[in-house]
Amino acid sequence: MPEFNGTPQGSGRRFAVIASRFNETITRPLADGAMEALVKHGVAFDDVDVLWVPGAWELPYAARRCAQTDRYAAIIAVGAVVRGETPHFDIVAGEAARGLAEASRDFDLPVTLGLLTTDTMEQALDRAGGKHGNKGWDAALAALELTDLFSRLDAAGDADAED
Repeated sequence: MPEFNGTPQGSGRRFAVIASRFNETITRPLADGAMEALVKHGVAFDDVDVLWVPGAWELPYAARRCAQTDRYAAIIAVGAVVRGETPHFDIVAGEAARGLAEASRDFDLPVTLGLLTTDTMEQALDRAGGKHGNKGWDAALAALELTDLFSRLDAAGDADAED
């Protein structure tokens, strides 16, 4: 039985990193972490477009617009929604995540989730380069692995078609 795994190899691929400006003390390190992961794994610096949107709510729309261009192998979305005193957190966090998933599904394109949803700023900082790593880096690695995985799967399908 064939088994397929992707590796974080990005050479020759183009990516978009979409970052929320809201909570920029958190999102800037997430976007930087995503960029560092991409470049470390072979993506040319000029093959990454970084788009800044006002907040997490706008991430899905930007992802859809990027996906429509057919320019990117994958999209990495980063943001931070920190719980406050109102239900606003639940609406923004849930709808942003759902919108990103829909963009991925609708455009058949990996859209990875580097959107932090935390109870406190301290928890967010811990995940933006602190003691829990950098979730922007992790989202970029997931994008790299998915693009490589599906490239391998497509190549296997092409080889089967030739037989």
